Amino acid sequence: MTTHSVLTDEEQRLSPLQLGLLTIGLLTTAVGQSFIFAILPPLGREVNLTVLQINTIIASSALVFSAAATVWGRMCDRIGRKPVILIGLTGYAAGNFIFAMIFDAAMRGWIAGPLLFGLILLGRCSQAVVMSGTNPGAAAYAADFSARKHRTKALARLGTASSLGMIIGPIVAGALAGFGLLFPLYTASVLAALAALVIALKLPPGKVREAKFRTTKRLRFLDPRLRLYLLCSFGGFTGFAGLQQTLGFRLQDMLSLSGTETAQYTGFALMIAALFSFAMQLFVASRFQGRPITLIRAGVALLMTGALIIAIPGSFVLVLVGMACLGAGLGLAVPAIAASASLAVSHEEQGAAAGLVTACPAAGFVSGPLICGFLYEIDPTFSALGAAAILVMVVITASRMRGNSGVDAA
Repeated sequence: MTTHSVLTDEEQRLSPLQLGLLTIGLLTTAVGQSFIFAILPPLGREVNLTVLQINTIIASSALVFSAAATVWGRMCDRIGRKPVILIGLTGYAAGNFIFAMIFDAAMRGWIAGPLLFGLILLGRCSQAVVMSGTNPGAAAYAADFSARKHRTKALARLGTASSLGMIIGPIVAGALAGFGLLFPLYTASVLAALAALVIALKLPPGKVREAKFRTTKRLRFLDPRLRLYLLCSFGGFTGFAGLQQTLGFRLQDMLSLSGTETAQYTGFALMIAALFSFAMQLFVASRFQGRPITLIRAGVALLMTGALIIAIPGSFVLVLVGMACLGAGLGLAVPAIAASASLAVSHEEQGAAAGLVTACPAAGFVSGPLICGFLYEIDPTFSALGAAAILVMVVITASRMRGNSGVDAA
């Protein structure tokens, strides 16, 4: 398959400065998101929100994030990568600050009940609309400054920022929560604002799609060049998110744990997954010399294996092995899918493709918990088996991909 690209230097790659600044932006967002996941349950109970309301806030914002990411992807093809990255970071900083202020007002007794829930939901979804620009902007920027043979490495190195944020975020959130439950939220706002300032001053401008290439045609999920990659990403994250969101229930029921013990065991298991994802991105995907399709197939196979291991009734050790496989699978597959999608489209479509790729994980975090949560209510083992069944279909989808001249085409 032939694609148009303005990259003529086959040795072109991100400079250390560019890579470092993009990593700072993504790491800041990832750490802040980890703060949210760590403190939202106790914070929600502090202001008398129900579990259903808290889950609704998380699922709704994920759905909005998924939809908005595709729009920002197209936007960064028009106005440039750097402006969209800055909009995402400043929007995240402002949104997190407003989010914290709403909770602060609730804890002071100024607002409560349906009004409180409505304000929190509106605030979080509004934040998701704007913050969703950072990831596709960063991915498109990396594609602009990376030759085709370096694309997987560049996107894998960017991916380590999210994994590292998942590792250190819960630890830092726990430490900062000692100063008050709202302190991590305010800290995340300050960090995002500082990251935006540094990037605004130091990051060289990215590329803007030239006028002669502009078109009203939109890149869609079912585009034949991208659909198998996007299906793999959506299916993979659906299975992973379903397992992650039901993991605490499974551990508590399987090991007869208290609430505190459940939080500790679950946090450790998620950290294992994040560590293996980080290791695979840093030491394997970022150094891989072959075709991205190889990493995709290995990654989805590991995801399926992890789900099957977790489905086995047994010890906590088995759960950790399964989570390690899940993390390793994501570490291989995610950057390879992003690189394959980037290589499959022309230069003027890089932002749109990055937006679609960014939307898939968020969509998976909407569908996965719903599917696996429903299955868990029927039988605890059904949630992991259901996730495994989804991942079997992902493996089949990956097997239908074929590599062609260094580009993996559907």
